[in-house]
Amino acid sequence: MASSKDIEKAAGVLRAGGLVALPTETVYGLAADAMDPAAISRIFQVKGRPPSHPLIVHLAGAEQLDAWVQDVPVAARVLAEHFWPGPLTLVLRRGPRVPLEATGGLETVAVRVPDHPVALALLAAFGGGVTAPSANRFGSVSPTTANDVRAELGDAVDFVLDGGPCQVGVESTIVDVTGEAPTILRPGGVTREDLEAVLGHPLAVPSTSQVRVPGQHPSHYAPRARVVLVEPETVIAEAEAASESGHQVGVFLPAAFADVPVKAHAVVAVPASPAAYAQGLYGFLREFDQQGCDLIIASLPAEQGLGLAIANRLRRAAGPRHTV
Repeated sequence: MASSKDIEKAAGVLRAGGLVALPTETVYGLAADAMDPAAISRIFQVKGRPPSHPLIVHLAGAEQLDAWVQDVPVAARVLAEHFWPGPLTLVLRRGPRVPLEATGGLETVAVRVPDHPVALALLAAFGGGVTAPSANRFGSVSPTTANDVRAELGDAVDFVLDGGPCQVGVESTIVDVTGEAPTILRPGGVTREDLEAVLGHPLAVPSTSQVRVPGQHPSHYAPRARVVLVEPETVIAEAEAASESGHQVGVFLPAAFADVPVKAHAVVAVPASPAAYAQGLYGFLREFDQQGCDLIIASLPAEQGLGLAIANRLRRAAGPRHTV
C-alpha cells in the first residue's frame, strides 16, 4: 500500500507535468494535472486515445465543484451530496480553469470525487484536480491492480501508486445533468435504482447521446481474445463447439450452471453476487488472455443493479474492434 512518502512523491510528479497511476474504488487511473494541457496531451499519447474523447476530472471533495464548473443545477448538488466520494461522475458545463484538451473540445466536463484513501490523499497533497482515465491502452481491459498498470503501460507512467485491488471493479456511472432531466450516459458503480431513489423519478439510459463521454466507443474494455455473447442456456454448447473447431476457449459459466462440467481451455464460474462479478470482471478477462484464450464465450446478466454496468462492459468488449 502506498505510504505518505509515496503520496508526496506522486504529488511532485504531477506538479512537474508527469503522469501518475492512482488507485480508485473503480479502476486504476492515469492521472495528470487537470490544468496542464501538455500533461493532459501526454495522457492521450500514452493511451493511444483519440483526442476527441473527453477525460474525467477528479476532485478531492464536492466543495471544489464550483471552482471547476458552471451552472450547477439542484439535481447535481443532490447527487453529489449522496454519492460523493463514490463511483458517480457528473457532466456539467465547463468552468474557465478546465482546458479544452481535457474535454475533447466540448463545453461540458465530467467530474467526480473518488472513494479511495490513496486517491484522496494524493488529491489533497497535490492541491488541485487531476484528469484520470483508466490506466491502460485505449479500448483494452481496464486495470484493477497496480500490477495490471505496470504490465500494460510500463515505463510510460512516471510513478505508480499501489492502493491494492479496486473494490468496485467497473468504472463510475456517468450522469449528464446539463439538460432538462438527468440522464445516465454510462452505467457503472452507482446503480440506476439508487440514483432514482435519491432523485425521486426514473432516469433514462439512452443508447446514443449527443454528449461525448468516456466508454462510448463501440469496442471498449476489450481483451485480446474475441468475446462472443450468447444466451445463458447455450454457453456450454457454444463453448464446446468452438473448442472442437480448434479455438482456445475461455468460458464465463453462469451461476445457474456452475456444477455442469464444460470442455474448454479455461473456465470462470460467474459469481452469484453482482458486486463480486463486477469487482472481478476485468481480472477474469485479463486471466483469459494470460492463459492464451483466443475466444471468450459469455452471456449477459440481468440488467438491473450492477448487472446493467456488467452487461454494458461485456457488450463493449464484444463490439467491433476499433482502429486508431
